[in-house]
Amino acid sequence: MAAMIKPENQLGDLLRSQGLKLVTAESCTGGLIASRITDVPGSSDYFLGGVVAYAYEAKAALLNVSWNTLHTYGAVSRETVLEMARGARKALSAGLAISVSGIAGPGGGLPNKPVGTTWFGLSAEDGEWARIYCFDGDRLQNKSSSADAALQMVLDYLSGSRQLDGDHRK
Repeated sequence: MAAMIKPENQLGDLLRSQGLKLVTAESCTGGLIASRITDVPGSSDYFLGGVVAYAYEAKAALLNVSWNTLHTYGAVSRETVLEMARGARKALSAGLAISVSGIAGPGGGLPNKPVGTTWFGLSAEDGEWARIYCFDGDRLQNKSSSADAALQMVLDYLSGSRQLDGDHRK
């Protein structure tokens, strides 16, 4: 059985060939996406850095997420992740940014946003997109699944898919 290639191992060639630099804006993953990207030797060619903005204050101060957005829609929302991605891309002068905000668990869920609900945002020069998933693992599994989904969203973009918006809840 062939080993599955991890998404972070596929990013480099695609980013290099398209002349793009990537940045991350992470909340619930706590830097896991950036960690996985930097596990790949040579990632400094295409990865500029990331911001871990867990609290509202950090999202507002570091990523320029508006307080109105946070109070109206919450941290786990399409609106917030798009502002996070836009803010990271601008702050770090990158061509591409991926963001994530979710409820990893075990607590924190609401009837309309159960544990595992996670939003992803992608900001590029040619547009912005968002996806939502609802993972059903424990805290560490949800963080890992979120990192996988974020990296896959970047790969989808780099591979030419512009069908990036989506609801992937079961």
